[in-house]
Amino acid sequence: MKRTLLMQVFLMLGLLCRAQVSGDVLGSHNLSLSGTSPVRGALDPCLYCHVPHSGVANPNGALWSQTLSTQTYKTYGSTTLHNTSLQPTLGGDSSLCLSCHDGTVAVGQTQPFGQIQMSGNMYPLDKFGNDLQGSHPFSLKTPMVDASDLVQSLTTSHTTADPTGAVKLINNDVECTSCHTPHAQMVDTISKNFLVRDSSNGQMCLACHEVNPRTVNSQSNPLAQWSGSIHATTGNAIANAPLLGSYSTVAQNACLSCHMPHNSVAGPRLLRGPQPPIANLDSATQNCMTCHNGGSNISPVIPNVYAEFSKIAHPYPSGVNTHDAAETPLLNNNRHATCVDCHSPHASLQQSSFASPLPPAVRPPQNGAVGISATDGVTVVNPSVNQYENCLRCHGNSTGKQTQVVFGYAPLRAIISGGDGLNVITQMNNTAASSHPVMHDRSSALAQPSLLGFMLQQDGKTQGRAMGTRIYCTDCHNSDDNREFGGPGPNGPHGSKWTHLLERRYELSQASAPGQAITNLYPNPDFSVNGPYAMCGKCHDLPGQVDNNTSWAQHSLHINDGFSCSVCHTSHGMTPGTANVTGERLVNFDINVVAPNGSAPITYDRATNSCSLVCHNHAHTSAAAATKVGARGTALRR
Repeated sequence: MKRTLLMQVFLMLGLLCRAQVSGDVLGSHNLSLSGTSPVRGALDPCLYCHVPHSGVANPNGALWSQTLSTQTYKTYGSTTLHNTSLQPTLGGDSSLCLSCHDGTVAVGQTQPFGQIQMSGNMYPLDKFGNDLQGSHPFSLKTPMVDASDLVQSLTTSHTTADPTGAVKLINNDVECTSCHTPHAQMVDTISKNFLVRDSSNGQMCLACHEVNPRTVNSQSNPLAQWSGSIHATTGNAIANAPLLGSYSTVAQNACLSCHMPHNSVAGPRLLRGPQPPIANLDSATQNCMTCHNGGSNISPVIPNVYAEFSKIAHPYPSGVNTHDAAETPLLNNNRHATCVDCHSPHASLQQSSFASPLPPAVRPPQNGAVGISATDGVTVVNPSVNQYENCLRCHGNSTGKQTQVVFGYAPLRAIISGGDGLNVITQMNNTAASSHPVMHDRSSALAQPSLLGFMLQQDGKTQGRAMGTRIYCTDCHNSDDNREFGGPGPNGPHGSKWTHLLERRYELSQASAPGQAITNLYPNPDFSVNGPYAMCGKCHDLPGQVDNNTSWAQHSLHINDGFSCSVCHTSHGMTPGTANVTGERLVNFDINVVAPNGSAPITYDRATNSCSLVCHNHAHTSAAAATKVGARGTALRR
């Protein structure tokens, strides 16, 4: 009798369900035989989740019918998460969802009826298992902790910034039902994921994540420039929706272009990454390469950055050298080059013109990137004001810098300030004896007759950007096919076919031993873009000024004999020198190539334009012409 009465109640509830789900608003949650779920059974749709009497259901709420999962979950965590994820409360909103979606309890495992016979299977992406490290954090420890990237009202009034009120906290906490409504699949008609509201342009994410400048506990908001960034505004069409979100453009997908609320294989930061994953590539770089690989994922196609890494390239993170969003800006003993080391994906802008900004100001694609001050090599500049400040994260005072064979031959200079020949701060800042004008204006104290008025494009003929008083690091260290100087490829030192990530060919002289024969001479020099001095020829008039001895009487002799600029000149700059080598004119000899002339030290006298050293078996003195060292120690006039 009781069972008959109970079944009658269930049938009445079933009729009510049918009345309420006309048009199948339940979508894939309609598990009835007439529903659209991939898993279906004989019960009416409401009865799989609810029963009319709490005495036979979950007493904690929702008149729950499905058997609850008692799994212990691995929850989301990261070094930048300020709140702590807890195990979901059994019978709470998230627990109810997980009774099906963790995949450990069979769909249709009802409490009043037992297991209902079902046909079909859940979609694989709808089953999370007990590993929720790749899902947005929920069931947080309360009270919630404020952070610079969170909307302040979450911790003050326990409300979100959603103007519709649809995105909300549940008992002052984030739960599955903060973002999802189980009873209506298509509130958002494009992203049919039971969302509580339209989520295009990141509207649901922005209900909780602040995009205005905000500082909490001395931490500034990394999302502060999001609204105007290229990823928030570009209309590039999505051609491969499963990889990049449900909407039709990058801007509409917004946060979802890079982040996955569920099933992220990256874990921390919930990054997407390509499918299939790229072997031996860190998650942050993989995430960027989903679009920046020259493929068809987005249209129009954007420059292929990924192809540059098949050349001589900045080193990927590997092993313990991985990037982390919480790492210190000065990368001590952690040498890597992830895309997000040099670019802020939340602030980056498109480079629409190369006429501005002028060097050394940071360029739009690096807008928002963190840097290190050239004044002391330690102070953090966030965001970078000048491009070189971002480079100084690795190429300044940081420890653990390396000289790797893949980048090519590295000269050993006669004067090394502080014992660190890889620290470009001392070589290029205001205390340097002379340097390329990256960190300070070009010197007006000495004439520079070889300097062109305009940098030359990669054809070596067409004028490019005006020389100005400063240059960028990327005027020399750049992709060999970069767009700024006439190529079809991306800008920046991602990778180059030339050594030292140089934009153009530059051969560095090497000797069998200091003072002895140079093993790679280039006599009768080719001053074209194909020649060994192409990098220098971008800014300097080599045939018209250098080869004609306009700057120095012996330039032509050395160059026509096949010597490289690198024998005498350092590329970045010269620290405060000594009485012997003062460092003017970037003169700082490569002591792998030159040797002292007898017991006298290596010297350079700018006043007389003379040297004292031995190079290529020739002895030079400050008082006489170069002589060739003979077979029996005799000095032969050259």
